[in-house]
Amino acid sequence: MKSTATPPIGNDPAQALNTGAFDYDLDPQFIAQRPLPERDASRLLVIRRIDASLKDHVFTDIVELIAPGDVLVLNDTRVIPARLLGQKPTGAAAEVLLIRPIDPSAERWHALVRPGGKLKPGRIVKVADELSVQIEDSTEDGGRIVRLLSDLLPAAALARFGHTPLPPYIDREDDEFDRRRYQTVYARADGSVAAPTAGLHFTENILEMIRARGVGIAQVTLHVGPATFRLVEEEDPARHRMGSEWYRITPEAATMINGVRDDGGSVWAVGTTTVRTLEAAAGADGRVAAGEGSTELFIRPSYDFRVVDRLVTNFHLPRSTLLMLVAAFAGYGLTMNAYRHAMAQRYRFLSYGDATLII
Repeated sequence: MKSTATPPIGNDPAQALNTGAFDYDLDPQFIAQRPLPERDASRLLVIRRIDASLKDHVFTDIVELIAPGDVLVLNDTRVIPARLLGQKPTGAAAEVLLIRPIDPSAERWHALVRPGGKLKPGRIVKVADELSVQIEDSTEDGGRIVRLLSDLLPAAALARFGHTPLPPYIDREDDEFDRRRYQTVYARADGSVAAPTAGLHFTENILEMIRARGVGIAQVTLHVGPATFRLVEEEDPARHRMGSEWYRITPEAATMINGVRDDGGSVWAVGTTTVRTLEAAAGADGRVAAGEGSTELFIRPSYDFRVVDRLVTNFHLPRSTLLMLVAAFAGYGLTMNAYRHAMAQRYRFLSYGDATLII
């Protein structure tokens, strides 16, 4: 039988929270610009919902915190080198961020471009002698349909000329180190333009120690798009629309997750993308269905979680859908208190920063 998740607590107002409630003053000094030399050297803030307590740990402590019989669920998506830097025919700089392929050949893509006002259909961005990008059409959301022009296969062209799509709050250019470190050790399925960053802390050794404790490890896939990290501009969060993201849950993963629930164990989600995948695939009875599809699920306070019992995640931007998801899981008051504590204790924030565990 499914274990009962600890309900969120923490001074949640009875009325719906507006977007301004999720604003906080994030000093740029707390934004991690580079990863630590070792993945598992990060700190871990453990947030206990049952008593609203906060405790400072190191990430390797997670091995002892997860109980035998539980299941750890990972998002095995892989970040592609989707950022293409080039020039317009005038010589001015231009940028194309590939979002998802349109056809199996991966020659045509949905994309975002900069400068958006100048890159109209028919324009060409030269990335290298062996790769150009033709703007074919505009989309309703301000994006573009583009075609890769190269004698190379698309995957080879991206591997050679593409850049790691670091988030804009990392104020530097990407380098070769990012190709490895802005990627989880278990990444398998190409398709994301942003990393599922909670997973960046795990090493093969930590995963092996977790398995050795009798913990199941299941992998699902959700290809992370830019909409996941887009800030909420509407003051009423209900008016915000998430972009569609593709996910897949294999029969093996669904069987493992449902079996743990049936046996009374807890489901640990590594990252908000994993939470959204599991909750999108859950029936009213909380059982996860195998299959694939697209989700626009926007989780915010008052959401009733059906699958996830524990959450490993990083610290997130103000006014973001990710922070709203965390507040839905931990409780609004407890979440904001945890963020104040983290800044007072000088935790590292955002993609390359430290982690939290909500139990």
